[in-house]
Amino acid sequence: MNKISWLPKALKQLKKIHSKDQTSIMDKVNDLKTFPDCKNVKALTNREDYRFRVGRYRIIFTVETGEPVIIYIEEVKKRDERTY
Repeated sequence: MNKISWLPKALKQLKKIHSKDQTSIMDKVNDLKTFPDCKNVKALTNREDYRFRVGRYRIIFTVETGEPVIIYIEEVKKRDERTY
């Protein structure tokens, strides 16, 4: 089972989102504990991180391999042309 760690920037971005969407994002982020066997995850081109899609929002995260695998949630952004 993977461990999930939220960076301060991502928590700050999450707090600015409507509470209904916050709950949805938090529930879906728990699915990352089964990474790489989870849906809606895509490796970003020319970068070392991944994106996880939750409705209109994108979760940008990196993975630190080892024992246990640690997933760092770096950003929570609303999807638009400047998201990545």
